[in-house]
Amino acid sequence: MTSLLSDALSGLSDFVEQLPPESTQQAVGYPSLFLLIVLGALVPVVPTGALVSSAAVVAFHQTAPLALLLIFLVASSAAFVGDVTLYWLGQRGVRSKNGSRWLERLRGHAAPERLEQAQQKLEDHGVAVLVLSRLVPAGRIPVMLACLLAEMPMRTFIRGNVPACLAWAVTYQLIGILGGSLFNEAWKGVAVAVAVTVVISGVPALWRGVRRRRPGSSGQHA
Repeated sequence: MTSLLSDALSGLSDFVEQLPPESTQQAVGYPSLFLLIVLGALVPVVPTGALVSSAAVVAFHQTAPLALLLIFLVASSAAFVGDVTLYWLGQRGVRSKNGSRWLERLRGHAAPERLEQAQQKLEDHGVAVLVLSRLVPAGRIPVMLACLLAEMPMRTFIRGNVPACLAWAVTYQLIGILGGSLFNEAWKGVAVAVAVTVVISGVPALWRGVRRRRPGSSGQHA
C-alpha cells in the first residue's frame, strides 16, 4: 500500500515538473483572477481594473492560444457574479426595516451628489446607465445604489449589467494589451497598465477635490 502511494506521488511530481510554466501559471492564475475580481466587486477597494489589465499584459506575452479570450471570459463573468451578489445583498437591506451592513457600505462609498446624479440618469435613461456606470471611474456604486433605492427588480438589473461587465472587461483588457505591446518585457507592460488604471480611477476624486475648493476660493476673493 505504501509503495503504491509512493509511486503515485512520484508520478504526480514528475507530471507537475514536466508541465509548461505557462500552463501552471494559468491553472493558478485564472481561478485567482476570478476570485479577486468577485472580491473587488463586493469590497470596492480592490483595483479590479488593474488586475484585468495586468493579466492581459501577461497573456499578451504568452504563446498559449486563446489566453486573452480566457481572461476576457474570466474577468467579465467574475464582475457579473460580484455585481449580482452585491445587488442581492443590497436588496435584502432595502427590504429589511433595519437595513443591512451591505447597504450601509454602499451608501458610504457613494457621495450624496454622485448618488443624486445617478438617480437622475437612471430616471432619464433606465438600465442603459448601468453600462456607463462600469466604464466611468467610481460610477458603479452610485448607480447600483440608485437602482436599489428605485427598487429595480433583479431581472432588470441583470439585463443592464451583462453588457456593462462585457464592456468593462474589454476596456481594461485593451489597456493591458496596449501596455504589453509597448515593451518586450511583461513587467514593464504591467507597470504601464497599472499606472494608467490608477490614474483613471483617481480622476473622479481629484475632480471632486477641485470642485470643493472652488466655492471657498471664490468666497475668499469676494
